[in-house]
Amino acid sequence: MAQAAPTPGRLTVGDRATGTALPDVFSERTHMIVRWTLTIASGLLVGYWAAANRRSGGPITGWNLLFGFTTTIVFIVLCAAVLLVTARMRRELHALTWAVFLGGTFGFVYAQTDKTVLRSAVMAAAVGAVVFVVLFYRYYTHEDAEGHRTP
Repeated sequence: MAQAAPTPGRLTVGDRATGTALPDVFSERTHMIVRWTLTIASGLLVGYWAAANRRSGGPITGWNLLFGFTTTIVFIVLCAAVLLVTARMRRELHALTWAVFLGGTFGFVYAQTDKTVLRSAVMAAAVGAVVFVVLFYRYYTHEDAEGHRTP
């Protein structure tokens, strides 16, 4: 039996005129809820990680809890700001902004251990460099030269 072969063009979300569109299963509201849920869950994870590193296996204290929740709130606010700002950036700045944010976050959490500031900075730079390379490649392959996203 003969099977239909895929067409040589890329399938794009929302290209209803040609009939090659992928179905949009979730609504915009669902995407927004998931985006905020992941941001808050990531903030809680980073806050817990930073508080656990700071106490170094010792007892959980009120100051440790306050530090963890403060870290969570700051991370959520900064992550929301990065999400809002990067939506309008070109691929180079988009990748660089996320690399600085995630590298800085890792450096801050790593600095809560007993390691030196220099080692924390080197680790943050390494994580940031890897994030930049991966995201730049992803954005380079999913955007045109003007910065318009293609699925």
